[in-house]
Amino acid sequence: MIIDESRCPCGLGEPYGACCGRFHRGTATAPTAELLMRSRFSAFAVSDTGYLTETWHPKTRPTDLELDPGRRWMFLEILGKTGGGLLEHEGTVEFRAHYRQDRRADSMQENSHFVRVDGQWIYVAPVS
Repeated sequence: MIIDESRCPCGLGEPYGACCGRFHRGTATAPTAELLMRSRFSAFAVSDTGYLTETWHPKTRPTDLELDPGRRWMFLEILGKTGGGLLEHEGTVEFRAHYRQDRRADSMQENSHFVRVDGQWIYVAPVS
């Protein structure tokens, strides 16, 4: 488990509690699609399935979310984005998420689609 004073996994360099931890605790909501993407990566890193489920569009989220306990999420690269700003209602964030599994480094890349529903950003699905 990550401690609030530890550096946030999202890569912004802030302490977890002041960065993505506030979103995970529900004391703030991500104001942009990119910050939601970063907070979701951090949720994977700290195994917060509740936050992942809450920020996943109900039409596309899995019915049962189980994280691989052998996968350790290491760092996130934001490769690009479209829309997703403070006054927008839709956006995409392309990222590469690096992880370790079975003592081997690997990564996955996705261009994710986000929408704002009732004032809050949520993840929809990969852009096809």
